[in-house]
Amino acid sequence: MSITWNPELRNRSLMRLGDFTDEEMLQLIRLARELKARRAAGIRGDLLRRKHIALIFEKSSTRTRNSASIAVRDEGGDAEFLTRNDTHLGLKESVKDTARVLGRMFDGILFRGFAQATVEGLKKWSGIPVWNGLTDDFHTTQILADLMTMQENFGEDLRGLKLAYIGDGRNNVANSLMMGCAKAGVNYVNCTPESLMPDPVLVKEAAEVAARNGSSVEVVHDPKVGVKGANVLYTDVWVSMGEEDKKAERLKLLRPYQVNAELVEATGNKGGKLIFLHCLPAFHDHETVVSKESGAQEVTDDVFEAPFSKVFDEAENRMHTIKALYVSSLGDPAAL
Repeated sequence: MSITWNPELRNRSLMRLGDFTDEEMLQLIRLARELKARRAAGIRGDLLRRKHIALIFEKSSTRTRNSASIAVRDEGGDAEFLTRNDTHLGLKESVKDTARVLGRMFDGILFRGFAQATVEGLKKWSGIPVWNGLTDDFHTTQILADLMTMQENFGEDLRGLKLAYIGDGRNNVANSLMMGCAKAGVNYVNCTPESLMPDPVLVKEAAEVAARNGSSVEVVHDPKVGVKGANVLYTDVWVSMGEEDKKAERLKLLRPYQVNAELVEATGNKGGKLIFLHCLPAFHDHETVVSKESGAQEVTDDVFEAPFSKVFDEAENRMHTIKALYVSSLGDPAAL
């Protein structure tokens, strides 16, 4: 099964989606779809043979950790998982010094943590490709999987579709999703309370990208107005990691932004014209300790479990898109 990737992406890092041109981003997602088909056909390769990836995780994870590990091992490479207890990063040793050590041992680094400055420092000083698996500012790899899932449902050309994000409008997912949609020509609407609006600088940047691709970026406060005509409804947890002290305030503020049957109805789109996405984990029932204690439920169970909910396809696609990042940057074409 033939696969190709853009040689311009070799040895490239990814801090935020703006690091890639629009076409480079779309080529990466195309590669992810090819790699997914290859895996489904039972093909395991050696595109990453003898490549070693350091996975530095300051924050816990299900999807990112397992996706990042399996992605490299599927192609003959290896991953080393490093928590905050496994390194001296930023505690007894500077980011600069840690990066210079790891850069002599590994072929690439995927970082999931708090400060954007940390992943930027790893990129600057390691001398090897570094990929942003999540920071407080951006969730770059998640949006690659989101766009891939949209392509699987609506076709490769996403231009003219509308995605409505509902909830905390200035978190890392919303920031990256806004730019990802702009680069793919998807009309993006951020439905959020006034106090949780995204950074105007990021909105302006995304709007300029959207304009050249014939799409738009909007911020609205009434979710029923914002979702009208949407092909994709997207939400995230109401309280992000590190903001647990704001739980009561955030829940009160965002309850009117719950994704439920009424909001689905307000889109006016059904019958294959609408999908629901969520980066997960999701509070859609009361079967977790956190949801039992807080009552948080950003999406109702009937929407989460509906046929148009594609959240588990989306979760799987984290692995394929991260693999595409690795292969584009480090892969050996001779191993095909």
